[in-house]
Amino acid sequence: MRYIMIGAGAIGGTVGGRLAESGQEVVLVARGAHRTALAEGGLRLRVAQGEATHRLPVVEGPDELGALRADDVLLLAVKTQDTEAALRVWGPAPVEGGGTAAERLPLVCAQNGVESPRLALRRFRHVYGVCVWLPATHVEPGAVSAAGTPLTGILHLGRYPHGTDDTVRRIAADLEKAYFEAPVVPDVSRWQYAKLLANLGNALEAVSGPADGPEAEALFARVRAEGESVLRAAGIVWVDAEEQRAVRGDKVTLVPLDGIPRGGGSSWQSLSRGAGTIEADHLNGEIALLGRLHGVPTPLNELLQRLANEFARERRAPGSLPLPELTRLADEAVAFVQEP
Repeated sequence: MRYIMIGAGAIGGTVGGRLAESGQEVVLVARGAHRTALAEGGLRLRVAQGEATHRLPVVEGPDELGALRADDVLLLAVKTQDTEAALRVWGPAPVEGGGTAAERLPLVCAQNGVESPRLALRRFRHVYGVCVWLPATHVEPGAVSAAGTPLTGILHLGRYPHGTDDTVRRIAADLEKAYFEAPVVPDVSRWQYAKLLANLGNALEAVSGPADGPEAEALFARVRAEGESVLRAAGIVWVDAEEQRAVRGDKVTLVPLDGIPRGGGSSWQSLSRGAGTIEADHLNGEIALLGRLHGVPTPLNELLQRLANEFARERRAPGSLPLPELTRLADEAVAFVQEP
């Protein structure tokens, strides 16, 4: 199979580079300065085992490839706010032998949140979800890094909304050859909702820095508890912490990469790059949506969603809101919804 990485940033670049190292055929899809750097200098992939440059085909869209191959796998790794645009472009792409990508090819959604597979299923017949456990960084055009060892990441895969098939097992087998563990599960959404709860802290980290002290940890605990209350009200189940620990163990341990600061997570990286958009509408905003649908107040997640979007829109520096100020705003937001 040929893997077309739609979005060659932290996740798409790391997975694409690792697949290429293992002998798979890979095409990178990128835009702007990142595309230029990839085309001119190759993909610089920095991992625990060392750094390598991969000279891979780079395109901006399907027209540059001609008719897609019947054995192509489309791996969607753009931020969720860019999913709809990507689906519009790639869905109608013709495939050798007739039909379109939306009709014939597997689309694998390797993204945070739970919205992208739903969007994809409106257009694509064969949609697969991934719970991405892959600490990776992309802040410099042409370069991505992933500091996990002995595995680069753990990627739970399954058909969306549920089930498994031979295609996802073949994809998983390829990933297993490329420094990933790739369990095939019939209930991938359960894993994605667990990851969603963890990702509710992305906006907190983006606006006020890492949640690695007592005050930040306490605030994140409140944000997560709000999310769990919403999921319970909606009747949504997720993988609990014990099951996650049992699967992950110490398979992905972060180690320092020479000369490369780890930085923050995906939302922090969006602000660091000055991307102008951020994923909060599909993380904290997913909790806000479910809260409104099921009558559960979500003041903390709404606050983080609003602040993260303001930071992205105004291109403010990540971590520049003092944590005591954020805590004060959080207390005020909660008090406001509790007023009679």
